[in-house]
Amino acid sequence: MDVELRNRYLFSQELVKEVGKIALDFYLKRKELKIECKKGDLQDQVSIADKTVEAKIKEALKQHFPQDGFLGEESGAENLACEYCWVVDPIDGTSPFLYGLNAWCVSIAILHKNQIVSGVIFDPVHNELFRAMKGDGAFLNDQPIHASSSTSLKEGLMGLGVSHRVHPDTFTPVLHQILLDGGMFIRNGSGALMLVYVAAGRLIGYFEPHINAWDVCAAIIIVQEAGGYVNNFLENDGLSKGNYILGCCTEALFNTMNHIRNSH
Repeated sequence: MDVELRNRYLFSQELVKEVGKIALDFYLKRKELKIECKKGDLQDQVSIADKTVEAKIKEALKQHFPQDGFLGEESGAENLACEYCWVVDPIDGTSPFLYGLNAWCVSIAILHKNQIVSGVIFDPVHNELFRAMKGDGAFLNDQPIHASSSTSLKEGLMGLGVSHRVHPDTFTPVLHQILLDGGMFIRNGSGALMLVYVAAGRLIGYFEPHINAWDVCAAIIIVQEAGGYVNNFLENDGLSKGNYILGCCTEALFNTMNHIRNSH
């Protein structure tokens, strides 16, 4: 597996940077983009930028790894039972992207026999490439990164996310308890970026009550390889149906947040 995986890992790093340039060009000309809403949901928007970037990724993968499966936010699933499967979010943080905010990225994960084994996340605005392969450590632009050693909610910023797919009651009690415990939070609109910020030591954790696999698969392996802790996202068919996500810098903080999540 090592040579097969490493070839894909190296390819994904070049690919994510290549399509990142395309995404950035769309971003800089975003006033010209036609915006659509999925199923009438104003929070779940899509543009030609998302569709174009995913199509470019898919085309490159079909050319170089035609035997692999694929799951993309815009085009759906193909051959998920394959030994290797790519999970792609062409633009995570579409709303910030469309509104001219900087919190968006391109995310590409690789699964081997239904296990996340590699992830690359590229933030073109800041030229930051977060990456990890199982057993190889986590990196930001070729510098090793490590999660914070914080064990308390008071020792840093917690990232939070929520969507209108879930009832506010799955989220507001958690937020309330974080504040009661003396914690502070941010939400920037990109779950993938906030998770890799946990890996890089910028945030102490990230929680969202429900999120899709393409938003987080790449970030999960990066957090784990940076020494952080993440729930088993793929259980209960998380790949197809999504799941909650909880990633924290230390086991102690993960347990604290898990207790808060479960007690409400």
